[in-house]
Amino acid sequence: MAQQTSRRKLLKNLLLSGSAVMAVPSIAFSNCTDEKKSMQLKGNINHSVCRWTYSQLSVEELCKVVKDLGFSAMDLVGPKDWDTLKQYGIYSSMCNGAEINLVNGWNDKQYHPTLIKNYTEHIDLVAKAGYKNLICFSGNRNGMDDETGMKNCVDGLKQILPLAEKRGVTIQMELLNSKVNHKDYMCDRSPWGIELVKRLGSENFKLLYDIYHMQIDEGDVIRSIQTNHQYFGHYHTGGNPGRHEIDETQELNYPAIMKAIVETGFKGFVAQEFIPARTDKVASLRQAISLCDV
Repeated sequence: MAQQTSRRKLLKNLLLSGSAVMAVPSIAFSNCTDEKKSMQLKGNINHSVCRWTYSQLSVEELCKVVKDLGFSAMDLVGPKDWDTLKQYGIYSSMCNGAEINLVNGWNDKQYHPTLIKNYTEHIDLVAKAGYKNLICFSGNRNGMDDETGMKNCVDGLKQILPLAEKRGVTIQMELLNSKVNHKDYMCDRSPWGIELVKRLGSENFKLLYDIYHMQIDEGDVIRSIQTNHQYFGHYHTGGNPGRHEIDETQELNYPAIMKAIVETGFKGFVAQEFIPARTDKVASLRQAISLCDV
């Protein structure tokens, strides 16, 4: 499936700048100038959108869309574009740029020197910019057993967490599915990630619970959120199957999931990370925000 590699390729281009723009003349975007442009949001969910899923727009253009729709956060934006976000009053709800990629991560000690250097630098950048969250990845197994990978992650992450605690930055490891999109990825189920959080024992390390990914690899999404919400610091959305719009075209009931999240007392961000398949991409984002605004 095409989407299996799309995020990896786009993230590689967007890690630091987030500014790559693809020429896709057949794609239409609403100008958000009619009377429906400003949504009346309830304030129970802090909404965001992942920058890479709207890479057809420049960062500045996406900032305008976000403001017009009535929310004010964007996920997965690197330091070079933070000034643009600030110009539009958009918050960087999940910062990136410290990771090597999605497959070479904290579970392999050969990458620790690079990762420790990158995260040490980025923790300071994130804090200085006034942001709170920085993404990280376990990396692929490559034949490694889960316990070895767990121990390696603990050894590496413990070397950056004191600085994260001091600077008020939360490192968040994303749960990704290994069945469809990210073959061989180690942190592919919540029990493994939760055990990692427990072993690290820091309030500044959480899991980024991606609803789309975990629906594929383990399901039982609402119960997982109700039972384990204290380990989850951030949420991503996406329609399954296909990772497209999160409406009636797919199997997840997002209003019910959002209600479960709200009932846990969660005060972080929920970022839309579906790949819009329809012609009017902004209309799809508007619809997703509306569905999730419970």
